[in-house]
Amino acid sequence: MDRRSFLRTSALGGAAAATTTALAAPAYAQGKRTLTLVTTWGRGLAGVHDSAQRCADSITAMTDGQLTVELKAAGELVGAFEVFDAVTSGQADMYHGADYYFVGQHPGYAFFTAVPFGMTAQELVNWYYQDGGHELHDELGQIFGLKSFLAGNTGAQAGGWYSREINSPEDFKGLKFRMPGLGGKALGKLGASVQNLPGGEVYQALASGAIDGTEWIGPWADEKAGFQEITKIYYTAGFHEPGAGLSLATNRDVYDSLSPAHQKVIEIAAGEAHQWNLAQFLANNGAALQRLQASGVKLMEFPDSVWDAFGAASMEVHAENMGDELYKKIHDSAMASMKSSSAWLEKSSGAYTKQRDRVLG
Repeated sequence: MDRRSFLRTSALGGAAAATTTALAAPAYAQGKRTLTLVTTWGRGLAGVHDSAQRCADSITAMTDGQLTVELKAAGELVGAFEVFDAVTSGQADMYHGADYYFVGQHPGYAFFTAVPFGMTAQELVNWYYQDGGHELHDELGQIFGLKSFLAGNTGAQAGGWYSREINSPEDFKGLKFRMPGLGGKALGKLGASVQNLPGGEVYQALASGAIDGTEWIGPWADEKAGFQEITKIYYTAGFHEPGAGLSLATNRDVYDSLSPAHQKVIEIAAGEAHQWNLAQFLANNGAALQRLQASGVKLMEFPDSVWDAFGAASMEVHAENMGDELYKKIHDSAMASMKSSSAWLEKSSGAYTKQRDRVLG
């Protein structure tokens, strides 16, 4: 090796070492970087794991491997509900999950998954991309050292699986039910014993009788999870998650260390995963619902008295958090956007689909 080559190689090596030390980030190898992505999902959980994997694969592909994202499903590096702390502390670089799992860190995180009587999937993206939602997600993330983007959506979630029918609000008293987020807090106000279990643990809890019922996602994901093997009572519309968003969050120091081009790749990969994942759920739910019904599952709807109780409890939960200035800011922004979007959607696509279904039978 000649002197010029040696000096050039030494300078590059020193710069790379200095950068690695300064950032306390994953190791570099030949200019490439590996980022560790932890998730709240068990490996293979239908739809939700798929969205996380798509983010990882897209970032790796769009950077030609300059950023390689290594996915660790729940339990492979940290537990499902430990991913937030793992990323904020620097133990992992990114997480993919449902941000309402982290209302203990701040209740405002619920809005970036779903809140009871909140936004549909279309209303959510209207707020997020056009009415200030992403900026508020970023403001919240700055408190914890995160850079976050929407990165998946389940669409409207089902009311869930029950060991017995729900005919009145009183039927929730003493019911052991799995429901995360602010929806779970609302259900608790009706007397339910609310459990917050990772997705990978729900089947066994329901099968063993540790819980009397559960919400998960919708027909396709629920069928894949096998809940129909345990109970045949299925409520197809719920109050708690009308359009549940999933998030991809990166440690902010790690994110800031990336080139602008690689930062943009993360943003675009997350946005693409959101739309792809929403289509994945909605495209599969109809056929899955037919299969569930053919297998003997009884499709149910909550009576109006139960919906009214859901509503009152949900408003109470919101009111309890309004003393937090940032929660109130996020709440007011989301509700104003939802009201504006809904006013048009009801009169346009809502009226159209009603007439289309009537005309076409």
